[in-house]
Amino acid sequence: MNVQIRHAIPADFEAVTRLFSGPKAIGGTFQLPYPSPELWRKRLAEPESGLTSLVAILKDDLVGMIGLHTYPHQPRRRHASRLGMTVRDDLQGQGVGTALMQAAIDLAERWMNLTRLELEVFTDNEPAIRLYKKFDFVIEGTLRQFAFRDGQFVDAYAMARLCSGAASPQLP
Repeated sequence: MNVQIRHAIPADFEAVTRLFSGPKAIGGTFQLPYPSPELWRKRLAEPESGLTSLVAILKDDLVGMIGLHTYPHQPRRRHASRLGMTVRDDLQGQGVGTALMQAAIDLAERWMNLTRLELEVFTDNEPAIRLYKKFDFVIEGTLRQFAFRDGQFVDAYAMARLCSGAASPQLP
C-alpha cells in the first residue's frame, strides 16, 4: 500500500469530517459522533498550542490522521507527547495505521526531541493495541470507566513508549 504522510492543512477539513464519521473510526476514538465540518475547519485552521497533525493519503484520498499533542507550556512535560489516531473504517488493518505511527515516531524522535509518547486506547480495541505493541508501547495501567461510549462506560489502557536512547519503562 503506497500511503503518503503529510502535515494536515485547513483545506482537509471536509475529508477529516468524513474520516471521523465512520462508526469504527469514531468508536475507537474519544471524539463525539456526528462531527461538524465547522469544528474540523476551526481545529485545522487554528490548532491548539503544541499540536502537530499528520494525515495519511492514499490515491488522493485522506484515509487516516494522527495528532501529537505536546506540552509547550508545561516545562516538566516538554519531553512527552500524547497521541491520538484514527483510520478510515474500510482501511483499518491494512497498513495505514502503521504508516502513520512510523511517521509520528520519526517526527517525535528525530525532529521534536521527544522521549515519551503516550496514549489511551479502549481495552476492547484489540487491533489498535496490537499496532501500538508492535511499536513498543506498553500498557502502564487500566483506566476504569474512562469514557462513555455507545450508552455505557468503558475502560481504557494507558500505554506509553520511551523513544530511542531512553531507558525501557519500569513496570511494577
